[in-house]
Amino acid sequence: MLPRLFILLLWRLLAVVCVVLGIIGAFLPVMPTVVFLLVAAWAAGKGWPQLEVWLLTHPRHGASIRAWRERGAVPRRAKWAASLMMAASSLALALSPLALGWRIGLPLGMGCVALWLWQRPEA
Repeated sequence: MLPRLFILLLWRLLAVVCVVLGIIGAFLPVMPTVVFLLVAAWAAGKGWPQLEVWLLTHPRHGASIRAWRERGAVPRRAKWAASLMMAASSLALALSPLALGWRIGLPLGMGCVALWLWQRPEA
């Protein structure tokens, strides 16, 4: 059995990696921000309560994290942004030299994600 300290450090490492990816996502339009911060808050809740509180009270992203935790809610603006990025990605895939299976399968998967996303309550 792994020592409790080691498990605690793994939760903290996951939280830090996700915060870093979220920060990168804030500057790169192809990477999400809030998704990584949701995972970071979840992991921090398992092993770093101070980071979890900081994320939940963050002035820009805290409300989205709390809305997701409380109601599984996604703001309409985030739904539109995700849908537009998936549509742009699907267009890029259609124009790419990838095998036909990829050019059809990936957009179908993104379409399923978009349908699921639009069924979530709004914040």
